[in-house]
Amino acid sequence: MSEGVIHNLSHDLWQTCVDHLAQELPEQQFNTWIRPLVVVVALDLSKVTIQVGNRFKLDWIRAQYAARISALLEKISGQRIPLELALAQREPPTKSAPLTRNFEGSGVIGTRPAWAFPEEAAGAPFKSRLNSALTFDTLIEGTANRMGRAAALHVSSSLGQLYNPLFIYGGVGLGKTHLMHAIGNKLIADNPAAKVLYIHAEQFVSDVVKAYQRKTFDEFKERYHSLDLLLIDDVQFLANKDRTQEEFFNAFEALLTKKSHIVMTSDTYPKGLADIHERLVSRFDSGLTVAIEPPELEMRVAILIRKAEAEGTVMPEEVAFFVAKNVRSNVRELEGALRKILAYSRFNLKEISIQLAREALRDLLSIQNRQISVENIQKTVADYYKIKVADMYSKKRPASIARLRQIAMYLAKELTQKSLPEIGELFGGRDHTTVLHAVRKMSAERQQMTELNQQLHVLEQTLKG
Repeated sequence: MSEGVIHNLSHDLWQTCVDHLAQELPEQQFNTWIRPLVVVVALDLSKVTIQVGNRFKLDWIRAQYAARISALLEKISGQRIPLELALAQREPPTKSAPLTRNFEGSGVIGTRPAWAFPEEAAGAPFKSRLNSALTFDTLIEGTANRMGRAAALHVSSSLGQLYNPLFIYGGVGLGKTHLMHAIGNKLIADNPAAKVLYIHAEQFVSDVVKAYQRKTFDEFKERYHSLDLLLIDDVQFLANKDRTQEEFFNAFEALLTKKSHIVMTSDTYPKGLADIHERLVSRFDSGLTVAIEPPELEMRVAILIRKAEAEGTVMPEEVAFFVAKNVRSNVRELEGALRKILAYSRFNLKEISIQLAREALRDLLSIQNRQISVENIQKTVADYYKIKVADMYSKKRPASIARLRQIAMYLAKELTQKSLPEIGELFGGRDHTTVLHAVRKMSAERQQMTELNQQLHVLEQTLKG
């Protein structure tokens, strides 16, 4: 086996393990403890070493996650692989930093959070924190993100003019962050002198904490108020943090005054944000708000084929269709499914086929088949809108009931493998054209009606568990 293939095996082993953990753990827990791990996998798969920054983290990882990681490594590779935890070698600090008190619910005690970035030395070049791989060229376009992409392109070429601020919302893993990085990368390509900063909202919280503690608000304001473009991810994390919201409002006003641009992402539309000051919500809603939807089938197929090519692998179109029909929720899960298939193919030295994909994704497929059925969808929709389950398949046709029935039909088509006639039969023997009309109507209205889109998003997340 060549050195390159061996390297791919060791890389895929850990990446596949991470993909499993991302699906098992709550997102915040995964981002805090698993995502930042530095891991060394021996090329011959004889050992996996996890390097952590301090003794507390080492003990916590060992107690909470080591057993599960060991089990996953054995399951993925088909052999027992020793797992070792070690303290990472670090340069001695130039000066001791004060302990960070628990401030505004940030949970930062004695250390920076996992999402924090290294301190920038005085006089060092300004760091945008952009991922250069996330560009408009690497973004797959489809109906799910077409409006968002068009708005993002406009912002990147007409800074400080229309669509300021640009507010992008949608579920996890749909490409919101990719769009933000694409805006920043295009702006810097066109104007290398532009001051662009990408941050997660939690990093902004952390920066406010440090500015209060160290009495460095002049530096804080100089940093944020002098930007040409601020890209801030997941603004819902500013909820219940009054001082941070105050500073964000000040930065927001300063940037708009100097014709700089602000782009934000969130998991919900501005008026759906909880525990955010009304004047901030009003500012969020004053520019352009666009939704990013779960990718449609054709877009999912294109994403799989493109990302497989980026990994140096050709994915047959029929395999891409099989995966795309079974992984529907977001791009991140598609990427995870692809990595599992590639790793399974390499570990077993088999060509990629539908059968291989079925074997590689058997855990995911069994979970889906167990959790989501048309009957479950009918019950969930009925509970959500407080009607009787029997109304889903009864012959009654009041407008209010008919509309909720259409919502359930749409979800049945989106979340199950049932055909239109099969869905119609489960809704009281209705014709497949009735189901098709419902699917098309709800799909179109979802693009235009913010409230309906939010309701459908909640229902989908509930059904997926």
